[in-house]
Parts: sequence; structure tokens; C-alpha cells
Amino acid sequence: MMELMAGEETRTTTPPTVRSSAAHDAGKPGGASTRAWTMRLLVLGIVLSALNLRPAITSLGALLEEVRDGLGMSGSVAGLLTSVPPLCFAVFGVMAPRLARRFGAGAVVCAGMAAIATGLIVRPYAGGTAGFLAGSALALMGIAVSNVLMPVIVKHWFPDRVGSMTGLYSMALALGTALAAAVTVPLTDTLGGSWQTGLALWAGLAVAAVLPWLPFVRGRVTPPGAGERTAGTETGGDAPVQGLETAARTQAAASTEHVRVETPRLRMTRSRTAWALAVFFGLQATAAYVTMGWMAQIFRDAGVPPGTAGLLLAVTMVMGVPLAFVIPRLATRLPHQGPIVLALGVCGLAGYAGLYLAPAAGAWAWALLLGVANCAFPLALTMVGMRAKTGPGVAQLSAFAQSTGYLISIPGPLLVGVLYQHSGGWGLPIALMSALMIPQMAVGFLAGRDRTVEDEAAR
Repeated sequence: MMELMAGEETRTTTPPTVRSSAAHDAGKPGGASTRAWTMRLLVLGIVLSALNLRPAITSLGALLEEVRDGLGMSGSVAGLLTSVPPLCFAVFGVMAPRLARRFGAGAVVCAGMAAIATGLIVRPYAGGTAGFLAGSALALMGIAVSNVLMPVIVKHWFPDRVGSMTGLYSMALALGTALAAAVTVPLTDTLGGSWQTGLALWAGLAVAAVLPWLPFVRGRVTPPGAGERTAGTETGGDAPVQGLETAARTQAAASTEHVRVETPRLRMTRSRTAWALAVFFGLQATAAYVTMGWMAQIFRDAGVPPGTAGLLLAVTMVMGVPLAFVIPRLATRLPHQGPIVLALGVCGLAGYAGLYLAPAAGAWAWALLLGVANCAFPLALTMVGMRAKTGPGVAQLSAFAQSTGYLISIPGPLLVGVLYQHSGGWGLPIALMSALMIPQMAVGFLAGRDRTVEDEAAR
């Protein structure tokens, strides 16, 4: 009871502190104008960062044949290369909250963008397959930590505009994914045809993304519940930045105080729903990374020109822009999300059948169908939010589903590369992806049932 009273006291005493801080800043000459420019700079940083979260992957997919020939890379090693993204996301993404608590989310994202730029510059000129893998891992490490912290920063700085800012962030991410797939080959040809130049040029976009975050390096934007310092205890950073970050952090601490007292720690391994979501997340991630890494090569081997193959991959990726808004809204209106899972799975099966039977003749149709199937990702995230009753429950379920899912997805792209090398064609790899779509539909249907993990996993 005393803890509950303390939580209530925190909630009632915090708002005056935030308002007085805001009023104090507003009274300074140019304070409101400085805060406005700070927020605009932050929006620019979020958009530029989101644009950089996939080009390292899709630009490689567009030039994979040139990279393999240039480095003497076998199909199995190329499969290992396409398995690196989920591995890095699983390993380094877990580190992001701890790094943010120590250094501040803004500083970690800034470092992440710098790591992406460095990795993209280094990997084409490292002089061998091992160096190429190391450079790719460095870039993907930066992507992993930034990928985790972007939603945290949006939640802290824009608590009243989470939906619109998340939509902007998602659109920028999909745009960067599609842009790299579409223009890497034409730009490479324009710049002399060197695959090293074609891959390295994306480092410029990452360098541009570093700049908006530099003013935030000394500030602290911590994950929800990670810090409970009040206004007046901040050190470092510009005053307007401190005020905004303090307000966001104080509001987050106040809003989670009561939840900490009443919400039990959940054992996700006891929940069938949590396991179904984790496996669904892992299988859809497998399909997504195989698509990003290998689809352009499938079309090229079928006789499609390299530039057109890149455009087809871009079409697949850009389908995520409109459907990322439509599917979550539809899912939240249904008591059972299983029918959406089945519809997306049928599109995937049709796309794989087309790739097997007539990859070149119906290339645009197969790209569209696989683009629809890849929208299982926003559906999985939506179901994570619907399968838990509380905010902390959602956080625990999200961590379990994504970390487990990324681990599940690691072997898929590697196995596709091995099958491609040893069979000499795409029949077996496409058959594998079609076969994996069946359990994806089954576990997705189970995850879509109207149940919550709190009812299954509470200690």
C-alpha cells in the first residue's frame, strides 16, 4: 500500500515539475524557437536513420552475383552472408537497452549510424571474404541497435504522436529498403560498373544520418523505466534538449510506477501463445531475409536483366509501405487474426509457385505476391501488442518473440545457399521456402487466437 501511495505521489508531483521546467525554458530568449528546432532536428534524425536500416542488405542482394564472382565466394558462403543480418539482430539487438541506459539512446543511435557508414565503406575493399563478412557485421551491428532504439526514442520524445511518428519511421524504412534495391545496379553502372563502388556509395547516406544526432550525444534518452531521475539532476547537453528529455523520462517513470507494483514477471516459455508468436516471427523473418538476399539472383538466373531484377526486389519491398498501415488496422478489428495469416500465406505460396514455374514470364506478379506475403512482419508486431494485457507484458512478449524468432531465422538463408550450390538451380530452395510457409501459417493461426500471455505465463 505504501508503494502504491508513493507511485500516486510521483504522478501528482511530477507534472508541476515538468510544467515549471517548460515555463522556465519558455521564458528564456529564443527558448521556444530553440525547442522547435530541436524537435525538427530529431525528426530529421529519425527519418534519416530509418532510411539506413535496410540498404546494407538489399544493395548486397542486388549485386550478389558480382560480389560472389569478385570474391570467389561459393553458394554456401553467400548463404552464410545472407544469414548474418538475423544473427546480428539477435545478438546485438539485445545489447541496445543496456547501452542506452549507460550512454543515452541518442548517443547509441549516433554511434550506430557511424558503424553502418564504416562497415559499408570497409566491406567492399577489405580484400577477401572474411573482411567482407566482418565489414557487413559491423554495419549490421549498427543497424541492430538503432532498430531497437528508434521506437524507444519515438515513445519518449513524441508521446502524443506515437502513431504518426511510427508511421513516418516505417515509411522511411520501407523507402530505404526499396530504394537500395531499385537504384544500386543503375548507379553502379553509371559509376563505372565496379561492385565495390556500388556497395560503398550507401555509406554516404549513413554519414548524413550521423549529423542530426551529434547534438544529442551528450543528452540522455533512456528506455522506459530505465531511469527515474527528476528534472534538475540532468548534466550535460543543451538546456532545451535536457528539458525535453527530462519531461519524457519523468512521464515514462510516472506512468510505469504503478505497473511495476501490480504486474507479475511472466514466464514466456510456459505460454503456447508466446511460442506460437515466436515461431511465426522467426519463419516470416526467414522468408523476408531469403527474399532480400536471394530474390534478385533468382530473377537474374532466369534471364531477367540485373537492373530489372533490382526493380522487382524493390517492388516486393515497397509493398510494405501501404500494407503496413492497412493490415494492423484490420487486425485490431478482428477477434481472430488467423484469416489474415492464411491470406498472406496463400499469397506467399502462389508467389513461390510462380518463381518455380515461370520466374521470368510472370516476374512482376510474383514480386507483388511475395511483397504481400512479407507483410506478415507488421502483422506479427500487431499481434504482439494484442496478446498481452499490459505494457510490461507487451515488452516481455516482444523481447521473447523477437529474440527467439531471429534465432530461428538464422539457418534459413544459409540453407538456401547450400541447396542452391549443391543442386545447381533454384528448384530445391524454392521448394524449401514453400514448405516453410505451411508451418508459418499454422503457428500464425494459433498466435491469432483471442488469448493473452498473462493468462498462460504468470508465475
